[in-house]
Amino acid sequence: MSAFTVVTPAPRDTWQRVLSNDRDALPDQAPEWVDALVAGGSYRDASRLYSFADGREVVLPLVRRRGLIGLGGWLQSYPSGWGIGGLVGSDASADIVSEVLGDLHRLGMQRVAIRPDPRRWPTWDGARNDGILAIPRRAHVIDLAGGEDAAWAKLSKSARRDVRAAECAGIRIETGHSGAHLEDYYGLFLLSVDRWADRQHEPRALAHARARRRDPMNKLQAIARHLGTRFVVTMAYRGDVPLAGAITLFGQTAHNTRSAMDRVRIGSTRGAVELVQWTNIKMACDLACTAYHMGESGRSTTLSHFKEKFGARPHDYAELRLDRLPWSRSDAAVRAIVKRIVGFRDV
Repeated sequence: MSAFTVVTPAPRDTWQRVLSNDRDALPDQAPEWVDALVAGGSYRDASRLYSFADGREVVLPLVRRRGLIGLGGWLQSYPSGWGIGGLVGSDASADIVSEVLGDLHRLGMQRVAIRPDPRRWPTWDGARNDGILAIPRRAHVIDLAGGEDAAWAKLSKSARRDVRAAECAGIRIETGHSGAHLEDYYGLFLLSVDRWADRQHEPRALAHARARRRDPMNKLQAIARHLGTRFVVTMAYRGDVPLAGAITLFGQTAHNTRSAMDRVRIGSTRGAVELVQWTNIKMACDLACTAYHMGESGRSTTLSHFKEKFGARPHDYAELRLDRLPWSRSDAAVRAIVKRIVGFRDV
Protein backbone atom coordinates (compact mmCIF):
# COMPACT_ATOMS: atom_id res chain seq x y z
CA MET A 1 0.00 0.00 0.00
CA SER A 2 1.27 3.46 -0.81
CA ALA A 3 2.05 6.00 1.92
CA PHE A 4 -0.60 8.55 2.88
CA THR A 5 -0.99 11.84 4.69
CA VAL A 6 -3.88 12.97 6.87
CA VAL A 7 -5.30 16.48 7.23
CA THR A 8 -7.87 17.15 9.96
CA PRO A 9 -10.33 18.77 9.85
CA ALA A 10 -10.65 18.00 6.15
CA PRO A 11 -10.29 21.14 3.97
CA ARG A 12 -13.75 22.06 2.74
CA ASP A 13 -12.83 22.67 -0.88
CA THR A 14 -11.17 19.25 -1.17
CA TRP A 15 -14.03 17.58 0.69
CA GLN A 16 -16.57 19.12 -1.69
CA ARG A 17 -14.52 18.02 -4.71
CA VAL A 18 -14.20 14.44 -3.45
CA LEU A 19 -17.93 14.40 -2.66
CA SER A 20 -18.97 15.73 -6.06
CA ASN A 21 -16.85 13.09 -7.84
CA ASP A 22 -18.52 10.28 -5.90
CA ARG A 23 -21.83 9.47 -7.58
CA ASP A 24 -22.89 7.24 -4.68
CA ALA A 25 -22.17 9.72 -1.87
CA LEU A 26 -24.98 10.41 0.58
CA PRO A 27 -26.12 13.93 1.53
CA ASP A 28 -25.29 12.98 5.14
CA GLN A 29 -21.64 12.85 4.11
CA ALA A 30 -21.46 16.50 3.05
CA PRO A 31 -19.50 19.01 5.15
CA GLU A 32 -22.69 21.01 5.78
CA TRP A 33 -24.12 17.99 7.58
CA VAL A 34 -21.18 18.04 10.00
CA ASP A 35 -21.71 21.78 10.43
CA ALA A 36 -25.28 21.08 11.55
CA LEU A 37 -24.07 18.36 13.89
CA VAL A 38 -21.47 20.48 15.65
CA ALA A 39 -23.84 23.46 15.89
CA GLY A 40 -25.34 21.94 19.03
CA GLY A 41 -22.05 22.34 20.89
CA SER A 42 -21.55 18.75 22.06
CA TYR A 43 -19.25 17.76 19.20
CA ARG A 44 -16.49 19.26 17.10
CA ASP A 45 -15.43 18.58 13.53
CA ALA A 46 -12.80 15.82 13.41
CA SER A 47 -13.14 14.92 9.71
CA ARG A 48 -10.06 13.42 8.09
CA LEU A 49 -8.76 13.84 4.54
CA TYR A 50 -6.59 10.91 3.43
CA SER A 51 -4.27 11.64 0.50
CA PHE A 52 -2.31 8.71 -0.88
CA ALA A 53 0.97 8.85 -2.75
CA ASP A 54 -0.65 7.37 -5.86
CA GLY A 55 -3.06 10.32 -6.08
CA ARG A 56 -6.14 8.78 -4.50
CA GLU A 57 -8.12 10.83 -1.98
CA VAL A 58 -10.95 10.01 0.41
CA VAL A 59 -12.63 11.88 3.26
CA LEU A 60 -13.95 10.36 6.46
CA PRO A 61 -16.63 12.62 8.01
CA LEU A 62 -16.07 12.44 11.78
CA VAL A 63 -17.04 14.31 14.90
CA ARG A 64 -15.39 14.13 18.29
CA ARG A 65 -16.98 14.07 21.71
CA ARG A 66 -14.81 14.70 24.75
CA GLY A 67 -14.18 11.70 26.98
CA LEU A 68 -14.45 11.30 30.73
CA ILE A 69 -12.39 13.93 32.62
CA GLY A 70 -11.15 15.14 29.25
CA LEU A 71 -9.29 11.96 28.36
CA GLY A 72 -9.57 9.83 25.23
CA GLY A 73 -12.98 10.67 23.90
CA TRP A 74 -15.10 9.25 21.10
CA LEU A 75 -14.82 9.66 17.35
CA GLN A 76 -18.07 8.96 15.54
CA SER A 77 -19.19 8.80 11.96
CA TYR A 78 -21.84 9.48 13.18
CA PRO A 79 -23.51 9.62 16.62
CA SER A 80 -26.82 7.76 16.98
CA GLY A 81 -29.62 9.56 15.15
CA TRP A 82 -27.26 11.42 12.83
CA GLY A 83 -27.37 9.34 9.69
CA ILE A 84 -24.82 7.48 7.62
CA GLY A 85 -21.10 8.26 7.66
CA GLY A 86 -18.20 6.23 6.36
CA LEU A 87 -15.73 7.10 3.66
CA VAL A 88 -16.56 9.53 0.88
CA GLY A 89 -14.79 9.15 -2.45
CA SER A 90 -14.86 6.95 -5.51
CA ASP A 91 -11.36 5.73 -4.54
CA ALA A 92 -12.56 4.02 -1.34
CA SER A 93 -11.34 0.51 -2.17
CA ALA A 94 -10.72 -2.29 0.34
CA ASP A 95 -7.02 -1.49 0.70
CA ILE A 96 -7.80 2.15 1.51
CA VAL A 97 -10.48 1.13 4.02
CA SER A 98 -7.91 -1.14 5.70
CA GLU A 99 -5.41 1.71 5.96
CA VAL A 100 -8.05 4.06 7.36
CA LEU A 101 -9.11 1.54 10.01
CA GLY A 102 -5.47 1.06 10.99
CA ASP A 103 -4.97 4.82 11.28
CA LEU A 104 -8.06 5.18 13.48
CA HIS A 105 -6.91 2.36 15.74
CA ARG A 106 -3.55 4.08 16.27
CA LEU A 107 -5.27 7.25 17.52
CA GLY A 108 -5.93 5.56 20.86
CA MET A 109 -9.45 6.95 21.32
CA GLN A 110 -11.85 5.43 23.85
CA ARG A 111 -14.21 4.60 21.01
CA VAL A 112 -14.35 4.99 17.24
CA ALA A 113 -17.73 4.24 15.69
CA ILE A 114 -18.39 4.13 11.94
CA ARG A 115 -21.71 3.53 10.22
CA PRO A 116 -20.79 3.13 6.55
CA ASP A 117 -22.96 3.28 3.45
CA PRO A 118 -24.94 -0.01 3.45
CA ARG A 119 -24.26 -0.51 -0.26
CA ARG A 120 -20.52 -0.32 0.38
CA TRP A 121 -20.51 -2.76 3.26
CA PRO A 122 -18.70 -5.58 1.35
CA THR A 123 -15.65 -3.29 1.03
CA TRP A 124 -15.65 -2.56 4.77
CA ASP A 125 -16.38 -6.15 5.72
CA GLY A 126 -13.44 -7.39 3.67
CA ALA A 127 -11.08 -4.86 5.25
CA ARG A 128 -11.94 -5.18 8.95
CA ASN A 129 -10.11 -7.49 11.36
CA ASP A 130 -11.42 -9.68 14.20
CA GLY A 131 -10.67 -6.99 16.80
CA ILE A 132 -13.38 -4.68 15.43
CA LEU A 133 -16.87 -5.13 16.84
CA ALA A 134 -19.56 -5.31 14.15
CA ILE A 135 -23.14 -4.43 15.20
CA PRO A 136 -25.56 -5.90 12.60
CA ARG A 137 -27.91 -3.53 10.80
CA ARG A 138 -30.25 -3.68 7.82
CA ALA A 139 -31.26 -0.86 5.49
CA HIS A 140 -33.27 -0.63 2.28
CA VAL A 141 -32.20 1.24 -0.87
CA ILE A 142 -33.83 1.81 -4.27
CA ASP A 143 -31.53 1.82 -7.30
CA LEU A 144 -32.69 4.72 -9.50
CA ALA A 145 -30.89 3.64 -12.66
CA GLY A 146 -33.27 4.21 -15.57
CA GLY A 147 -34.99 7.25 -14.09
CA GLU A 148 -38.65 7.82 -13.24
CA ASP A 149 -40.17 5.27 -15.63
CA ALA A 150 -37.94 2.51 -14.29
CA ALA A 151 -38.66 3.59 -10.71
CA TRP A 152 -42.43 3.48 -11.32
CA ALA A 153 -42.09 0.00 -12.84
CA LYS A 154 -40.35 -1.18 -9.64
CA LEU A 155 -43.34 -0.27 -7.50
CA SER A 156 -45.56 -3.19 -6.59
CA LYS A 157 -49.08 -3.28 -8.02
CA SER A 158 -50.50 -2.41 -4.62
CA ALA A 159 -48.16 0.59 -4.26
CA ARG A 160 -49.19 1.93 -7.66
CA ARG A 161 -52.88 1.45 -6.76
CA ASP A 162 -52.38 3.30 -3.48
CA VAL A 163 -50.63 6.24 -5.17
CA ARG A 164 -53.43 6.54 -7.72
CA ALA A 165 -56.08 6.19 -4.99
CA ALA A 166 -54.55 9.06 -3.01
CA GLU A 167 -54.42 11.26 -6.11
CA CYS A 168 -58.07 10.46 -6.92
CA ALA A 169 -59.09 11.15 -3.30
CA GLY A 170 -57.70 14.68 -3.58
CA ILE A 171 -54.81 14.21 -1.18
CA ARG A 172 -52.73 17.37 -1.52
CA ILE A 173 -48.93 17.16 -1.51
CA GLU A 174 -46.76 20.09 -0.48
CA THR A 175 -42.96 20.15 -0.43
CA GLY A 176 -41.00 22.64 1.60
CA HIS A 177 -37.30 23.44 1.38
CA SER A 178 -34.97 24.72 4.09
CA GLY A 179 -37.33 23.88 6.94
CA ALA A 180 -40.76 24.84 5.58
CA HIS A 181 -43.54 22.55 6.94
CA LEU A 182 -41.31 21.36 9.80
CA GLU A 183 -43.93 22.31 12.40
CA ASP A 184 -46.58 20.15 10.72
CA TYR A 185 -44.12 17.30 10.33
CA TYR A 186 -43.07 17.46 13.98
CA GLY A 187 -46.67 17.22 15.13
CA LEU A 188 -47.05 13.99 13.14
CA PHE A 189 -43.74 12.77 14.53
CA LEU A 190 -44.95 13.11 18.12
CA LEU A 191 -48.18 11.27 17.27
CA SER A 192 -46.09 8.49 15.75
CA VAL A 193 -44.04 8.31 18.94
CA ASP A 194 -47.27 7.57 20.87
CA ARG A 195 -48.13 4.77 18.44
CA TRP A 196 -44.66 3.23 18.63
CA ALA A 197 -44.68 3.46 22.43
CA ASP A 198 -47.98 1.59 22.65
CA ARG A 199 -46.75 -1.16 20.33
CA GLN A 200 -43.48 -1.54 22.24
CA HIS A 201 -45.09 -1.44 25.68
CA GLU A 202 -43.07 1.65 26.56
CA PRO A 203 -44.43 4.42 28.79
CA ARG A 204 -45.40 7.34 26.57
CA ALA A 205 -43.57 9.83 28.79
CA LEU A 206 -40.35 7.85 28.40
CA ALA A 207 -40.88 7.49 24.65
CA HIS A 208 -41.42 11.25 24.26
CA ALA A 209 -38.34 12.03 26.34
CA ARG A 210 -36.21 9.72 24.19
CA ALA A 211 -37.68 11.08 20.96
CA ARG A 212 -37.18 14.73 21.91
CA ARG A 213 -33.63 13.98 23.01
CA ARG A 214 -32.83 12.18 19.76
CA ASP A 215 -34.66 14.59 17.44
CA PRO A 216 -35.43 17.93 19.10
CA MET A 217 -36.95 20.54 16.84
CA ASN A 218 -33.83 22.73 17.05
CA LYS A 219 -31.76 19.83 15.66
CA LEU A 220 -34.00 19.50 12.60
CA GLN A 221 -34.00 23.28 12.18
CA ALA A 222 -30.19 23.31 12.28
CA ILE A 223 -30.01 20.61 9.59
CA ALA A 224 -32.49 22.54 7.45
CA ARG A 225 -30.52 25.76 7.91
CA HIS A 226 -27.20 24.20 6.88
CA LEU A 227 -28.47 22.02 4.01
CA GLY A 228 -30.82 24.63 2.58
CA THR A 229 -32.71 23.43 -0.48
CA ARG A 230 -31.26 19.94 -0.10
CA PHE A 231 -33.45 19.50 3.00
CA VAL A 232 -37.01 18.76 1.88
CA VAL A 233 -40.14 18.18 3.97
CA THR A 234 -42.91 16.49 1.96
CA MET A 235 -46.39 16.58 3.48
CA ALA A 236 -49.71 14.99 2.52
CA TYR A 237 -52.85 16.94 3.48
CA ARG A 238 -56.56 16.31 3.31
CA GLY A 239 -57.80 19.85 3.20
CA ASP A 240 -55.62 21.58 5.78
CA VAL A 241 -55.19 18.47 7.92
CA PRO A 242 -51.71 16.88 7.78
CA LEU A 243 -51.88 13.11 7.30
CA ALA A 244 -48.33 11.99 6.54
CA GLY A 245 -44.90 13.49 6.04
CA ALA A 246 -41.27 12.73 5.41
CA ILE A 247 -37.91 14.47 5.62
CA THR A 248 -35.64 13.69 2.70
CA LEU A 249 -32.09 14.86 2.00
CA PHE A 250 -30.88 15.32 -1.57
CA GLY A 251 -27.40 15.20 -3.06
CA GLN A 252 -25.67 12.65 -5.29
CA THR A 253 -28.18 10.24 -3.79
CA ALA A 254 -31.36 10.86 -1.80
CA HIS A 255 -31.93 9.78 1.81
CA ASN A 256 -35.45 9.54 3.21
CA THR A 257 -34.24 9.99 6.74
CA ARG A 258 -37.52 10.41 8.69
CA SER A 259 -41.20 9.64 8.16
CA ALA A 260 -44.35 10.04 10.23
CA MET A 261 -48.11 9.81 9.89
CA ASP A 262 -51.38 10.19 11.77
CA ARG A 263 -52.98 6.77 11.41
CA VAL A 264 -56.24 7.95 13.00
CA ARG A 265 -56.71 10.90 10.64
CA ILE A 266 -55.74 8.81 7.63
CA GLY A 267 -58.48 6.36 8.56
CA SER A 268 -59.78 4.61 5.46
CA THR A 269 -58.05 7.04 3.09
CA ARG A 270 -55.66 4.98 1.03
CA GLY A 271 -52.26 5.96 -0.25
CA ALA A 272 -51.27 9.14 1.62
CA VAL A 273 -48.01 7.60 2.85
CA GLU A 274 -47.34 5.98 -0.53
CA LEU A 275 -47.95 9.27 -2.36
CA VAL A 276 -45.43 11.04 -0.10
CA GLN A 277 -42.80 8.42 -0.88
CA TRP A 278 -43.51 8.42 -4.60
CA THR A 279 -43.29 12.23 -4.68
CA ASN A 280 -39.81 12.02 -3.14
CA ILE A 281 -38.70 9.23 -5.46
CA LYS A 282 -39.77 11.30 -8.48
CA MET A 283 -37.90 14.30 -7.09
CA ALA A 284 -34.78 12.15 -6.69
CA CYS A 285 -35.09 11.01 -10.31
CA ASP A 286 -35.52 14.62 -11.50
CA LEU A 287 -32.31 15.53 -9.64
CA ALA A 288 -30.45 12.60 -11.26
CA CYS A 289 -29.82 10.89 -7.91
CA THR A 290 -28.36 7.43 -8.35
CA ALA A 291 -30.19 5.88 -5.39
CA TYR A 292 -32.97 6.52 -2.87
CA HIS A 293 -32.03 5.39 0.63
CA MET A 294 -35.09 4.46 2.71
CA GLY A 295 -33.21 4.16 6.00
CA GLU A 296 -32.94 1.55 8.72
CA SER A 297 -35.35 -1.38 8.75
CA GLY A 298 -33.84 -3.52 11.50
CA ARG A 299 -35.51 -6.94 11.61
CA SER A 300 -39.03 -5.59 11.19
CA THR A 301 -40.80 -7.61 8.52
CA THR A 302 -43.57 -5.01 8.36
CA LEU A 303 -41.17 -2.16 7.67
CA SER A 304 -39.20 -4.25 5.18
CA HIS A 305 -42.38 -5.19 3.32
CA PHE A 306 -43.45 -1.54 3.12
CA LYS A 307 -40.11 -0.43 1.66
CA GLU A 308 -39.93 -3.31 -0.78
CA LYS A 309 -43.30 -2.17 -2.20
CA PHE A 310 -41.30 0.69 -3.73
CA GLY A 311 -38.62 -1.52 -5.21
CA ALA A 312 -36.15 -1.09 -2.35
CA ARG A 313 -33.74 -3.93 -1.75
CA PRO A 314 -32.41 -4.94 1.68
CA HIS A 315 -28.74 -4.43 2.48
CA ASP A 316 -27.35 -6.21 5.52
CA TYR A 317 -24.37 -4.33 6.92
CA ALA A 318 -22.87 -3.39 10.28
CA GLU A 319 -21.83 -0.44 12.38
CA LEU A 320 -18.17 -0.82 13.31
CA ARG A 321 -16.83 -0.10 16.78
CA LEU A 322 -13.19 0.17 17.86
CA ASP A 323 -13.38 0.27 21.66
CA ARG A 324 -10.43 0.51 24.06
CA LEU A 325 -12.77 -0.59 26.86
CA PRO A 326 -16.00 -2.64 26.48
CA TRP A 327 -18.19 0.46 26.08
CA SER A 328 -20.48 -1.07 23.44
CA ARG A 329 -21.10 -4.34 25.27
CA SER A 330 -21.71 -2.52 28.57
CA ASP A 331 -24.13 -0.14 26.91
CA ALA A 332 -26.03 -3.04 25.31
CA ALA A 333 -26.25 -4.81 28.67
CA VAL A 334 -27.64 -1.73 30.44
CA ARG A 335 -30.22 -1.16 27.70
CA ALA A 336 -31.34 -4.79 27.90
CA ILE A 337 -31.87 -4.45 31.68
CA VAL A 338 -33.92 -1.26 31.28
CA LYS A 339 -36.06 -2.88 28.58
CA ARG A 340 -36.80 -5.83 30.84
CA ILE A 341 -37.78 -3.50 33.70
CA VAL A 342 -40.31 -1.54 31.62
CA GLY A 343 -41.49 -4.60 29.67
CA PHE A 344 -40.26 -3.12 26.38
CA ARG A 345 -40.98 -5.21 23.29
CA ASP A 346 -38.84 -4.80 20.17
CA VAL A 347 -41.17 -4.76 17.17
